[in-house]
Amino acid sequence: MAASELYTKFARVWIPDPEEVWKSAELLKDYKPGDKVLLLRLEEGKDLEYRLDPKTKELPHLRNPDILVGENDLTALSYLHEPAVLHNLRVRFIDSKLIYTYCGIVLVAINPYEQLPIYGEDIINAYSGQNMGDMDPHIFAVAEEAYKQMARDERNQSIIVSGESGAGKTVSAKYAMRYFATVSGSASEANVEEKVLASNPIMESIGNAKTTRNDNSSRFGKYIEIGFDKRYRIIGANMRTYLLEKSRVVFQAEEERNYHIFYQLCASAKLPEFKMLRLGNANNFHYTKQGGSPVIEGVDDTKEMAHTRQACTLLGISESYQMGIFRILAGILHLGNVAFTSRDSDSCTIPPKHEPLSIFSDLMGVDYEEMCHWLCHRKLATATETYIKPISKLQATNARDALAKHIYAKLFSWIVDHVNQALHSAVKQHSFIGVLDIYGFETFEINSFEQFCINYANEKLQQQFNMHVFKLEQEEYMKEQIPWTLIDFYDNQPCINLIESKLGILDLLDEECKMPKGTDDTWAQKLYNTHLNKCALFEKPRLSNKAFIIQHFADKVEYQCEGFLEKNKDTVFEEQIKVLKSSKFKMLPELFQDDEKAISPTSATSSGRTPLTRTPAKPTKGRPGQTAKEHKKTVGHQFRNSLHLLMETLNATTPHYVRCIKPNDFKFPFTFDEKRAVQQLRACGVLETIRISAAGFPSRWTYQEFFSRYRVLMKQKDVLSDRKQTCKNVLEKLILDKDKYQFGKTKIFFRAGQVAYLEKLRADKLRAACIRIQKTIRGWLLRKKYLRMRKAAITVQRHVRGYQARCYAKFLRRTKAATIIQKYWRMYIVRKRYKIRRSATIVLQSYLRGYLARNRYRKMLREHKAVIIQKWVRGWLARMHYRRSMQAIIYLQCCFRRMMAKRELKKLKIEARSVERYKKLHIGMENKIMQLQRKVDEQNKDYKCLMEKLTNLEGIYTSETEKLRSDLERLQLSEEEAKIATGRVLSLQEEIAKLRKDLEQTQSEKKSIEERADKYKQETEQLVSSLKEENTLLKQEKETLNHLIVEQAKEMTETMEKKLVEETKQLELDLNDERLRYQNLLNEFSRLEERYDDLKEEMTLMVEPSEKKVPLDMSLFLKLQKRVTELEQEKQVMQDELDRKEEQVLRSKAKEEERPQIRGAELEYESLKRQELESENKKLKNELNELRKALSEKSAPEVTAPGAPAYRVLMEQLTSVSEELDVRKEEVLILRSQLVSQKEAIQPKDDKNTMTDSTILLEDVQKMKDKGEIAQAYIGLKETNRLPAMDCHELNEDGELWLVYEGLKQANRLLESQLQSQKRSHENEAEALRGEIQSLKEENNRQQQLLAQNLQLPPEARIEASLQHEITRLTNENLYFEELYADDPKKYQSYRISLYKRMIDLMEQLEKQDKTVRKLKKQLKVFAKKIGELEVGQMENISPGQIIDEPIRPVNIPRKEKDFQGMLEYKKEDEQKLVKNLILELKPRGVAVNLIPGLPAYILFMCVRHADYLNDDQKVRSLLTSTINSIKKVLKKRGDDFETVSFWLSNTCRFLHCLKQYSGEEGFMKHNTSRQNEHCLTNFDLAEYRQVLSDLAIQIYQQLVRVLENILQPMIVSGMLEHETIQGVSGVKPTGLRKRTSSIADEGTYTLDSILRQLNSFHSVLCQHGMDPELIKQVVKQMFYIVGAVTLNNLLLRKDMCSWSKGMQIRYNVSQLEEWLRDKNLMNSGAKETLEPLIQAAQLLQVKKKTDDDAEAICSMCSALTTAQIVKVLNLYTPVNEFEERVSVSFIRTIQMRLRDRKDSPQLLMDAKHIFPVTFPFNPSSLALETIQIPASLGLGFISRV
Repeated sequence: MAASELYTKFARVWIPDPEEVWKSAELLKDYKPGDKVLLLRLEEGKDLEYRLDPKTKELPHLRNPDILVGENDLTALSYLHEPAVLHNLRVRFIDSKLIYTYCGIVLVAINPYEQLPIYGEDIINAYSGQNMGDMDPHIFAVAEEAYKQMARDERNQSIIVSGESGAGKTVSAKYAMRYFATVSGSASEANVEEKVLASNPIMESIGNAKTTRNDNSSRFGKYIEIGFDKRYRIIGANMRTYLLEKSRVVFQAEEERNYHIFYQLCASAKLPEFKMLRLGNANNFHYTKQGGSPVIEGVDDTKEMAHTRQACTLLGISESYQMGIFRILAGILHLGNVAFTSRDSDSCTIPPKHEPLSIFSDLMGVDYEEMCHWLCHRKLATATETYIKPISKLQATNARDALAKHIYAKLFSWIVDHVNQALHSAVKQHSFIGVLDIYGFETFEINSFEQFCINYANEKLQQQFNMHVFKLEQEEYMKEQIPWTLIDFYDNQPCINLIESKLGILDLLDEECKMPKGTDDTWAQKLYNTHLNKCALFEKPRLSNKAFIIQHFADKVEYQCEGFLEKNKDTVFEEQIKVLKSSKFKMLPELFQDDEKAISPTSATSSGRTPLTRTPAKPTKGRPGQTAKEHKKTVGHQFRNSLHLLMETLNATTPHYVRCIKPNDFKFPFTFDEKRAVQQLRACGVLETIRISAAGFPSRWTYQEFFSRYRVLMKQKDVLSDRKQTCKNVLEKLILDKDKYQFGKTKIFFRAGQVAYLEKLRADKLRAACIRIQKTIRGWLLRKKYLRMRKAAITVQRHVRGYQARCYAKFLRRTKAATIIQKYWRMYIVRKRYKIRRSATIVLQSYLRGYLARNRYRKMLREHKAVIIQKWVRGWLARMHYRRSMQAIIYLQCCFRRMMAKRELKKLKIEARSVERYKKLHIGMENKIMQLQRKVDEQNKDYKCLMEKLTNLEGIYTSETEKLRSDLERLQLSEEEAKIATGRVLSLQEEIAKLRKDLEQTQSEKKSIEERADKYKQETEQLVSSLKEENTLLKQEKETLNHLIVEQAKEMTETMEKKLVEETKQLELDLNDERLRYQNLLNEFSRLEERYDDLKEEMTLMVEPSEKKVPLDMSLFLKLQKRVTELEQEKQVMQDELDRKEEQVLRSKAKEEERPQIRGAELEYESLKRQELESENKKLKNELNELRKALSEKSAPEVTAPGAPAYRVLMEQLTSVSEELDVRKEEVLILRSQLVSQKEAIQPKDDKNTMTDSTILLEDVQKMKDKGEIAQAYIGLKETNRLPAMDCHELNEDGELWLVYEGLKQANRLLESQLQSQKRSHENEAEALRGEIQSLKEENNRQQQLLAQNLQLPPEARIEASLQHEITRLTNENLYFEELYADDPKKYQSYRISLYKRMIDLMEQLEKQDKTVRKLKKQLKVFAKKIGELEVGQMENISPGQIIDEPIRPVNIPRKEKDFQGMLEYKKEDEQKLVKNLILELKPRGVAVNLIPGLPAYILFMCVRHADYLNDDQKVRSLLTSTINSIKKVLKKRGDDFETVSFWLSNTCRFLHCLKQYSGEEGFMKHNTSRQNEHCLTNFDLAEYRQVLSDLAIQIYQQLVRVLENILQPMIVSGMLEHETIQGVSGVKPTGLRKRTSSIADEGTYTLDSILRQLNSFHSVLCQHGMDPELIKQVVKQMFYIVGAVTLNNLLLRKDMCSWSKGMQIRYNVSQLEEWLRDKNLMNSGAKETLEPLIQAAQLLQVKKKTDDDAEAICSMCSALTTAQIVKVLNLYTPVNEFEERVSVSFIRTIQMRLRDRKDSPQLLMDAKHIFPVTFPFNPSSLALETIQIPASLGLGFISRV
């Protein structure tokens, strides 16, 4: 289709923009041919009219579909142009944080200005062996491709790294070399790869410097050839350098630095070895302070100096040479400080005794006066005579700087030569890979000779690059057999001719340098005359006559002619060089010895980026011809020759290109400047590659990939069995223009834009299908909704109508009821109104009548009351007069009494102040409480008496009152009669008044008494209340203390439990780590052992027929031998440490089970601590008894005999330890009794009952088990020690109750401190006892080992060896106790005496035992002789004739069944035959199918049993050694065969279990039958051989894992990631020029079924060989870990695999693996847990990734993934279809913020090589040994059953 047809509405295009270079816009209407304006809308929403160019009428570039954005290969883009490339790079760099991108054959690397975790060894292993397009772009992928092509094509390779300064060239080259060093390794033990990498810090220190663009800018070009042998292992390297920037030595621009080495020296000036250099701060030297930036942020120059020196040492540069280098460098710095003073305009001098020059002369070993003279003068030679001419200050300064540059250049060349010597190999180089790290195209405001040389080199490299790209395109088209036309590409040969041809720029420059009066101006005129208007690439600036312009391939560059001649000639005064050559410093003449008055082409040459503000030295006039001859080769000539040599090397190799891009000029991390990026893309040739690709067929698809992707565009009838024909038919219908595509042999080639068109058709088809599906689904949903609504409406109507009917009926019923209610209500209202009126009338009448009656009554009452008031008022007035008189009298009495009382009080106060009075008052203070109590009792008694009197008086009064009343009534009744007796009445009235007076007096006394009683009662109550308050406070304090104690106990319990759990976990982790480390050491040991065997074989092959040995590398042999012994020792140490760790774990678990609960109160806590100490003492004693028992059972009979020395010594030590334990126990009991006595002494003597109770309670505490009971008992104990609260009021108010309580508390604290000290002492003693037990155990093991070794010796040497061992042990003990008792001579003397006694006893025992052995030997010989004589005598009694002539009668003899003992007998000479038939030549397949599992192991053990039965230690040792060595030989020979390795792993484990099962140890005999226990070994302890077999089993297991890994590795990625297990889910995206593994399964690819079949095969083989179930679980766990780790690592390194559909595929594959585990009953093996990271990664691909809730869900879900892995997956997530969305940058940042506190490993990839530590749990066999039959197929007829 025509390109203009794609410019439809909503199509997106790119338009130029001055700020962003290119902007994206969207068409608002379709484009029609002839339109001059396009209506566009920018992304920010602004509308724009874009005018087309009327001449070219070029439409703007179309934008690629979003699905193609972010591709790994730029050539995979459908539209190939500059904006597409720029946008793709920006999206990958900014959004996905991916710095590498392919562009055809070029790797584009963008400097992130940040350390990224993508260069570790795990990443190297992941890329090793992978195809270049299978993984994400990486420098390691380019390095792997170069390494693979070198091995496959046997052709040398080159990696060309170029770019601007600061773009990351040096780092990329460094990582490439690191990859080669890691992948290939070295061919010798000299660690060549380390030396290759060590050259980097040296070259960086002397060749790199800080610039404004880069902190570590490489100021020279280098080409490193890494040499390989025939096995493609590194054997050496060679380095060539180009164009060192010498001018930087003497001048640096602002914010720049000199070379790093100078600042490293200054930073290390305080080191002792550098004091002679007399250095200081970098700001003190002219050559290091000009830039004003002596420090680089984040770089420690002192540490860098240490790295540089370390690298020098590694490369063989001795310390003396290193110090020589530093002397020369320090001399250069001091030379820069040499100052000149002008004498006149043509001469200058140096101040006398100038310190910098003096230091320079001392360091360089030259004469001060001579150097001073030639720095200020020069020699001019003519044909007849020689002149010495002074020079001006400027010329002297320039000459000084030239000398410094020349010395540095020579030193640079010397270091490079020595580095090459160190990297050189004597082995012949088979091939090499070159890494070229060279400067990229440069253009500045002022460009000089340096930029000219750099751009010239880039022109040559670009030409070679263009030719190579064109060649690859041509080869691809020819390989696919498609017609192609010549592609027009830019050829920069004219520009190269302009520079290097005859009469070119360099030629004219060299010619001008030869002219005596040549200047930059004359050279510029020659250039104008030669090339201006004759060469289109050469131009002259309009406003300058000292510059010229060259049109390079990247851009036009204007060069300033000033300084070209001087830099090209590189002038140095010969006299100064001669002074240096005459130096006493030996190293300095070495720098100039190869300098035959000409500079080597490969040496460092003049270069530099010196700004032209400084005036260079002018060429001297009248220079003689002789001197001119000395410097024939100019810098330009040297550079041209070295560049031609480089191009020849590159053309002879296969190049690989890395283009480094600098994203911004400010070194901001992950910041992309489009303008700078486009400039560099144009300059480095990336866009040229794109243009060449776009000119042909950039998009390439295999037929299978095309069919899978665009199957949706085909109809069913179009699909044929032939995929190729199907694709052809479909394309002819879809794309009418046949020139837009071509059919190759395996691929379809498309022009640019056609894939986008096909993607548009596919998206339209899918969109139409989606719309149709949506239409149908929406219609069905609406129909279902309508039916549901209709049904609901009918139901609602039915219910509403029923409700309405019910409401109407209810209304009728309510109406009728209301009528009735109204009738009765109205009647009730009328009746009520009538009743109210009637009652109101009656009430009114009653109130009126009452009112009238009350008025009459009130009147009568007032009159009566008036009479009474008059009577009382008159009486009151009389009484008032009497009371006033009485009060006046009483007042006078009171005043007088008060005066008298004051006088008395004054006397009392004077007495109170006296001391005697104070003592008298305090004499009775102790009994004050009892006095008060008595006083209260007396007052109570008085009060009772008074109350009784009062009651009596009241009784009398009442009786008298009654009597008077009766009399009064009688008198009133007979008033008339009483008139006669008035006198009597008056007397009676007087008596009544008197009685009343007495009654009042009595009442007043009663009132005063009551007041005093109330006052005393209140005082008493106040005292009681105060005491109660104090009591409550004390109770509260007690409760708080108890609560605090309980809480502290709980906290202590919890903390100790947590601590114990953590310690247990930590111990388990440490144990696993130690086990893993030990097994890794075993692996390393086996590898070295194999290496040692290989070397031995090579040595045997090197032996000549004449038996003359070729001289061996004995140093290497001794080194290997020493390494083997070291590994053996380390293995033993690791084994001991492993046993100790396991013992600690078991001990901690035992402690956890037996540890008593921590108490909640002080007293019970301490008592239980003591109880725990007692239990520990008992346990230690039991362990000692068990140890004694085990020693007596396990040791050899002759050693464990009661009289044996070792037995006696051990028994003495054990008894002493047990006695010590008894003593400790008695001390505990004594301490307990002392505590009780102290408790009794503290308590008052009066409280004997209380103390008795507390003592009983203290003893009973130990019997209590429950924590609550102990706490309750403790509270009761404290309560009994206090007085009851009700008795507190009986104490005085001086606080004695509080003092008693405080005393009790202090007593408790004293007890607590004593208990704590005793607890600490007991803990220390217990720890010491544990240490002694541990030492005894170790001593026991050591003695057993010594005894086992002694048993292997002859009897004569055995006694001597045992004696020697005992003396050695006693000597060690002596030394130990000598140190122990150094401070106590008496103890040491007593110890020495006991030691001597023990030694005498041992000697006596030895002599006795020796005599006994001799006696037994004599008896044995006598018995043997007698037995022999008896046999001979029996044979002589039977004559031969009797034997022959006697007839044999047929007698039926019943056959007796032989009782086999489960042993096999063989002859000593048949051992090799046994090993050969049973191990070396045994085929596992036949044994596994036909015989019982583990049969070889059973046979070997039965042979060992017989040797043990015979007590033949030589036979046992020989058989076991031969067995182990034979198994190793078999595994070495057939170590790649899974069945063989599995078979011998199973048999080795079975053999190990048999040795344990029949060892006689109780721990292994629990599951044996009585018959099996009879078969235990009786004479030998094979514990050491068990350890050797365990190590062998570990090595076999590791070999088995490696075999598994090698078999599974090719299947995992294809089966788990690439294969479509669920067909049609994944879609294939367009690919680029790089080969990418198809996700469609071909015939040769692996699927998930392949993996499952392989797993089934592994499992069946393991089961057939009878491997332990626990070991099978460990193997399966390891297999699943390999599958999960390899799959996840590839997922993290492949952007094309990170999609939603791929996540579904992975989860399905994992579910199939889990199903396999269920079928095999292996779900509890831990294999599923190893797949958890992969499962979570697949879930991460499928979950929603938009909101904060999604981020929270992801963080909680991905617990097995690290933060780096989660972020990497989110960055790599790529939609396969347009309907999916990318993960936003803000969401990724949210995830990072949420995970910032997570502490996990920063490592990105899982360690696929990790092997879990293996264990071999004891698995006894139920098979009886006597029932085992030996099949004849094994060829073991020479073995007989016993």
